[in-house]
Amino acid sequence: MNYQQILREINDELEPYRLEGRAADYIPELARVDPNKFGISLVFLDGRHYAFGDHAERFSIQSISKVFGVAAAFALEGEALWKRVGVEPAGARFNSLVQLEYENGIPRNPFINAGAIVVCDVLISRLRNPKSEMRAWARRMSGCPDLDYNPLVAASERETGFRNAALANFLKSFGNLHNEVDEVLDLYFHLCALELSCDELARSFLFFANHGQAPNLPPILTRSQTKRLNALMQTCGFYDEAGEFSFRVGLPGKSGVGGGIVAVHPQHYSVAVWSPRLNKKGNSVLGMHALELLTSKSGLSIF
Repeated sequence: MNYQQILREINDELEPYRLEGRAADYIPELARVDPNKFGISLVFLDGRHYAFGDHAERFSIQSISKVFGVAAAFALEGEALWKRVGVEPAGARFNSLVQLEYENGIPRNPFINAGAIVVCDVLISRLRNPKSEMRAWARRMSGCPDLDYNPLVAASERETGFRNAALANFLKSFGNLHNEVDEVLDLYFHLCALELSCDELARSFLFFANHGQAPNLPPILTRSQTKRLNALMQTCGFYDEAGEFSFRVGLPGKSGVGGGIVAVHPQHYSVAVWSPRLNKKGNSVLGMHALELLTSKSGLSIF
């Protein structure tokens, strides 16, 4: 199958949707990104790589980093992690305070903000230098020793992160945050400010397509752990649009309000797409369409 030709066809068929949606503007640094960017990168387990557009340009991965966090925490904590954070779709806004109160401080899943904040608390308890070690973890996964946090994005997140601060304090009041609120939020904001390109992001997710085994690295997760996190991405990875993504695309994945989406086809490939214009649910308009076209044209999805 000529995947490079498929990517060119996808780009052409995206033309009617290019001006739909708008970039995230509630984080000032994200509002400064050119909203017309588009890149896609497809990496197979056998080493084949196909890409198109702005695939080599780094962008703020935002909530995609929650997958890195929960993978590292799951590897460290094992099943004990799920005593502090659930595995159910949220059914509410990703930053809902009401749901957190209703459920007595146990976030529905690790991909909503409250869940990711709990995961950061776990990492702070288990790692000696969490920011440095998580950055090193992302560098190993991507194979890029120079990727880093964007300090301007991290500062912008901190300056506008009032609701996240409220969630963290709420978690603390329920006893589900063991470290200092400011320390936990600092790690959370920095993880959201990680910058990767589509190429790097696709490579860094290959271990989810390969039973927890990244190329040329020791196993990251067990087969069982990988299966469970893939299931979480399938059911909870797209804010209030996880069902729609499963229906249209048919792959486990995760999106971020920086316009990125990454998805995996177990035992086949990992794919990352970036386009900053978001729909009302917070997912990339072109990214959603591009991945739907990819699985339709290739005939490869998990269903």
